[in-house]
Amino acid sequence: MSKKRLLPLVLVVAGTALVAACATGGGGSPMSFFITSANPGKGGDLGGLDGADKYCRQLAASVGAGNKTWRAYLSTQATGSQPAVNARDRIGKGPWMNVKGVVVATSVDDLHSANNKLGKQTSLTEKGGVVNGRGDTPNMHDILTGSTPDGRAPAAGNDMTCGNWTSSKAGSAILGHHDRDGINPNPVANVSWNSSHPSRGCDMDALKATGSAGLMYCFAAN
Repeated sequence: MSKKRLLPLVLVVAGTALVAACATGGGGSPMSFFITSANPGKGGDLGGLDGADKYCRQLAASVGAGNKTWRAYLSTQATGSQPAVNARDRIGKGPWMNVKGVVVATSVDDLHSANNKLGKQTSLTEKGGVVNGRGDTPNMHDILTGSTPDGRAPAAGNDMTCGNWTSSKAGSAILGHHDRDGINPNPVANVSWNSSHPSRGCDMDALKATGSAGLMYCFAAN
């Protein structure tokens, strides 16, 4: 008699668990895009692409989203026998959503279009925080990318990627405006989330003087 009463209860509980698992894709946060809440500590020296990716994974894991393949949205320039790496080729196919479940881009092309949904209120940190923009103190809207507007590496020559993200001294980095606002005289570059202007340098003081806290974009590639 007791077994007959327990069986439906077990089925109901199991069914509830199954629905919950389906709703979250097997558990964990739905987040697949965020801005890092802090720089690792060495300005433009992120430990190369591998170090930057690892940092994205660490921050994602800290909020329950570590079960994805996280990649930093960074390009590297060609040097010697090493070919350039394009940020757009590293981040998967999309779609991507922030920690609140808001879709910020449906595909790589959408991400780099004029109509993508990235902005101050949607480009949130892994903790769901809004990053300071122009008019806030301090201004932190310049995000490290080292990329052209279409998400590719700049031509070899002048260092625009802080020594391919291994230098906190020499070089500079291409920055994007996460709030799509600034004082760049070029109206197109001014509102670019990924390619507005270069930094004054690669150490934290130079980045802060430019309007940056050395933050970067992280995307889930799967």
